Amino acid sequence: MTDDRTLRIALAGGGAFGAKHAAALKRIEGVEVAAVVSSSLERAQKFAAEHGIGHAAGSLDEVLAMDDIDAVVLATPTQMHASQTLACLEAGKHVQVEIPLADSLADAEACVAAQERAGLVAMVGHTRRFNPSHQWIKRRVDAGEFSLQQMDVQTYFFRRKNLNALGRPRSWTDHLLWHHAAHTVDLFAHQAGSPIVQAHAIQGPVHPELGIAMDMSIQLRAANGAICTLSLSFNNDGPLGTFFRYIGD
Repeated sequence: MTDDRTLRIALAGGGAFGAKHAAALKRIEGVEVAAVVSSSLERAQKFAAEHGIGHAAGSLDEVLAMDDIDAVVLATPTQMHASQTLACLEAGKHVQVEIPLADSLADAEACVAAQERAGLVAMVGHTRRFNPSHQWIKRRVDAGEFSLQQMDVQTYFFRRKNLNALGRPRSWTDHLLWHHAAHTVDLFAHQAGSPIVQAHAIQGPVHPELGIAMDMSIQLRAANGAICTLSLSFNNDGPLGTFFRYIGD
């Protein structure tokens, strides 16, 4: 951390969620978004101007070479997450990466091993466990006031074109398993307070243009017996979003 105790953060990814991170980080005292890198220097410069960021970089390597950068937030395409996380840790930077950490078990395990070697903070953006509603449930579970038997979760969108949260074309394709299911898998393990020991999943037909399954069903069981039933769809034309039902005593 720099001498003035301001945490200087570099943001990788000038898209819809990069903008969300930039706006959120501005609200945290003692934090400065000091640099941004995007898919091109021109896009990084445009993003920096829009969000009042002092430095626009042409590559992540340029950011990692900056001595005054303490940490990096990765809001980049899924396929880049693991390699960029490893690069940040190897450069001595703390890192927060949007979900998923990786799109393979081997890459995820490599990132965990790199974090253990570096001893730095490496955090994945599993934001649901920080949602006040879910925290309220978690406190009751931890206090012995509620015993979770089942989480029933529905994640429904209408996404038949490759557009981001702002309705603009994406450079990568979203995925029900690696993105949206990952949120619920993490939340279930957190709320159950017990490791997941069994998982089943089936997917529907693959979209001919997007190359992804548009519907998916997942079942999970924790070691303590709690189960999770998760339904996901990119074919649902409203209501949109994720809906939770907690069942227990």
